This record gives sequence, structure tokens and C-alpha cells, in this order.
Amino acid sequence: MDQDQSRELEWALETLAIRAGHERTGEQEHGEPIFPTSSFVYGSAAEAARKFGGEEPGNVYSRFTNPTVHTFERRLAALEGGERCVATSSGMAAILATALALLEAGDEIVASRSLFGSTVSLFDKYLGKLGIATRYVELSDLDAWEAAVTPATKLLFAETPSNPLSEVVDITALADIAHRHGAWLAIDNCFLTPALQRPIDLGADLVIHSATKYLDGQGRAVGGAVVGPDKLLEEVFGVVRTCGPCLSPFNAWIFTKGLETLGLRMRAHCENAQRLAEWLAAHPAVSRVHYSGLPDHPQHALAKRQQGGFGAVLGFEVKGERQGAWSVIDATRMLSITGNLGDVKSTITHPATTTHGRLSDDQKQAAGISEGLIRVAVGLEALDDIRDDLARGLDALL
Repeated sequence: MDQDQSRELEWALETLAIRAGHERTGEQEHGEPIFPTSSFVYGSAAEAARKFGGEEPGNVYSRFTNPTVHTFERRLAALEGGERCVATSSGMAAILATALALLEAGDEIVASRSLFGSTVSLFDKYLGKLGIATRYVELSDLDAWEAAVTPATKLLFAETPSNPLSEVVDITALADIAHRHGAWLAIDNCFLTPALQRPIDLGADLVIHSATKYLDGQGRAVGGAVVGPDKLLEEVFGVVRTCGPCLSPFNAWIFTKGLETLGLRMRAHCENAQRLAEWLAAHPAVSRVHYSGLPDHPQHALAKRQQGGFGAVLGFEVKGERQGAWSVIDATRMLSITGNLGDVKSTITHPATTTHGRLSDDQKQAAGISEGLIRVAVGLEALDDIRDDLARGLDALL
């Protein structure tokens, strides 16, 4: 650990989000620079040989060493409390790189049923081809996690809170299960970010991010990241270096700048989402609201203890199944109809036919994805405007 990193350990989260990881060049720039270059030049053949061979630190090729990407990696690692971060081209690339780095044929994953649809497809269709099997359990059922683990289990994987039902698992208890059986625990933390939850502090080995979401915060770029101990991340880095799912310097710069306002944005997102969830819960056209900030949520007490906020994503169910849900979505005039989230702009989607559309009917049922379910990722517009936009469709269902 260098002197700058030692000093950063003393900083608060808000300061880390703004200052961590920036190593000024000889120009002494105030803002973080972008290095849009594919390669780097050396003063001699001997210097090039040392850097290519890893005998001397320095940049080699932007697929795996770029100063702008390194700044983002150092800053996110500091925020998550991890030893190291490896950035990737997307959140899915982060999960893939982690699996390829740590697992081999014959190994098993135990995962929550409440996962992003593409994650399920990756585990079942593509890792399955490599001889890596996945068992799925209810996210909050610790006994089910325990029962699903076998001697071949090497990785436990969970999103908490889940998408889009805001289910929560006790990360510390889940880490105990994983470590007791000699497995690693990876937590997808993109819904809360380190501003609201730090899984490594709670015992997780690895934290996965789709930086596309709240780390950016404005829907400008696609990227991902893995954070954890240096020993495991060296293997993940090897996959990125060799296979090439790397983050571009420009996108890394966007994410680095996005981190500067992360804490402020997440607090504002949470405030809007809490008030919207309470309003939806009282609307006669809504049969159920899924948001851990509501006292009747099954894991409300756990979420309150484990998280620094309840996040900005909520689901709610309406009458009329798919037709009812689509009519509410189509009646909006301001909310963006899109499967993405994590934006200052509120987004709305029908999970059963978009984000979870590739799941089978049985998988959707097991994951609680009903035809009447709508997901809203609450942005930073005026709350009254968000409510008015949803009321147009909801009132028409009465």
C-alpha cells in the first residue's frame, strides 16, 4: 500500500468518492484526465521488457492497463472497502470474468432465484456448457442456502436487495454459510452501491457492480466492476487481460465523475422512493407494493439494520395482469419506458416481458415475477410529477 492509499484510509466515504485514486500527472491537473490511447511508449527496449514482464510497474496496453481506468478502480475499491477492483465492459462481463476466474468444470454455484434474467441465462446456458452447475434458492431463506451447498459448491451469489421485489438476505449469515463450507460469497451491490451498503464489511468476499446503474447515475455509459481481495482479483484481472472484456478510458472517466455525487444522489433517490412507495401502497388500484422501506415488508427490520437506505427500485402489482400493467405503463408521459435503471430520470418497465422475459414461466413464478408486476426505478424529478404520471394509468384501472 502506497502513501496515498494509506492516507485515503482516514477519509470519510464522501471524501473518498471525490478524491480517492487520482494520481496527478506532471501537469498537476485539478480534474481527473482521460487517457484515450491504445498503447504506451517506452524510453528503451529494456524498459519495455521490464514493464511487459511485470518487473516494473507501468502501463502496457489499454486492454488491461490504463491510467483513467485505474483511477476508477482505485476509487471504487476505496468506497467498497476492498483491496482491489477490476473494471469490466459491463456488469454482465464482471460476473462472467469472476466465474471464469474462480470456477472450473465440476464446480457448483448456489444462487438466489431473485436474479437479473441475464445472470440466470449466463449461469444456466453458458456456464452450464462448461460443466458448472447452479442451484437456486429463495433469497431470504438461510436454511435453503445451507441445504443447497454441497462439497462441490465454490460460489454463493446473491443480489440484495433483489430486482424487482426488494427482497433482502442477511449478508453476514450468508457469508458464514459460505466460509464454513469453503466457498466464496459474491454480492451484486448495484442497487444500493457503497453509499448505502458495503457487503465486504459484512463478510462478503466479492462485490459485483453494473457501473451502468447508480455509479454513473445518468445513463451515459455501460460498464462493470468486481471488488475484493487482491488474491482473488488477480485471477479476475487475468481473465480481463486475456479475454478482453475491458472498460474503455472514456467510460471509466464518466464513472469516476459519477462517483463524486453518489452519496448525495442515493439519499435523494431513497427519499423519493420511500414517499412514492407509501403513496402506491394507499392507491386502490395497487394490490401490493414491494419495497423494503415499508414496515410490512418481510425483511424490513433486516434491511433497516444492514443497509444505510432502502434504495430507489420498487415493484408494485396492479389488477388486470399484463393488460392492466401495460395500460399503466403506456399511460405515462414523463417516465421513461426502459429496462435500465440507476438514472436521475425515473424509469418504468414490465419485468415479465423485459428484464426477466427470457425466464421460463416456472422460473418467473418461482422468482415472484407476476404479469401484473411493474418496476419503477425512482429518479430525482419532483415527486409530485412522478406521482401524477403514474396516477393517470392507475386511476383508469378503477
